[in-house]
Amino acid sequence: MRQGSGRNLIVGACVCGLLVLCGLLVLCGLGSARSAPSATGLSFVDEFVSLSKKRWLVSNGWTNGKYQNCTWLAEQVKVVDGTLRLSFSGKRTAQRAHACGEIQSKQRFGYGVYEARMKAVRGSGFNTAFFTYIGPVSKEPWHEIDFEVLGRQPSQVQLNQYVDGKGGNEKVVDVPGGADKDFHDYAFIWEKDRLRYYIDNVLVQTVNDPEKLPARPMMIFFSLWASDTLSGWLGKFSDPGGPVEAVVERVSYTALGDACQYPESLVCRLD
Repeated sequence: MRQGSGRNLIVGACVCGLLVLCGLLVLCGLGSARSAPSATGLSFVDEFVSLSKKRWLVSNGWTNGKYQNCTWLAEQVKVVDGTLRLSFSGKRTAQRAHACGEIQSKQRFGYGVYEARMKAVRGSGFNTAFFTYIGPVSKEPWHEIDFEVLGRQPSQVQLNQYVDGKGGNEKVVDVPGGADKDFHDYAFIWEKDRLRYYIDNVLVQTVNDPEKLPARPMMIFFSLWASDTLSGWLGKFSDPGGPVEAVVERVSYTALGDACQYPESLVCRLD
């Protein structure tokens, strides 16, 4: 879920050479699709040997709205031993009583296969998210595709989409063994006429309704945050009393028509 003013740095961050991907592209098992217009991002794999300043913008010094009880701070984002660490701590700022971490891609990505391998945070009031987003701060309609682990129930993950600012497409599915207990693979295949969600390479949701399918190129995000006010959704916030962190081992994007990039990729398993 994205809202509020936390997007005020994206416009400048997304000034890149414009590459419009067009024509019919075919990825094995995906059929044909036209790439969304104005997408700048090409296929990539990031295993977080370091944090690429060319690829990622680290959110720093703002919040996304009053509902968020933590301020995004760059120091809450680190790369350690080949993993991205997004942490939540009791560091107080002028805005909030806590600090939390988020990264966002500097480029926008269109139709393709999005994959992440991560471990989420357990704790009532917390949200660990892997998602794509574009919105009003970029002078675009609000479109979004989500994986969100609600820390009050980390045995599950919530799927959702926003199209022109309209959500309400939530579906909660089980994460075998728990999203906080170990690393799991989260992926979605986004096409013009279909969206499919996967967990550990197992299909868990298919969306075919055109009114529920995002159609704008979006940035890729990872975030960890918490709320004192969204208790009906996230649960009543429980202060962990010390730092907690979400961990990401790998993220990739494979454009429609591009080959599988690494053996563990969902793309290698598609017929």
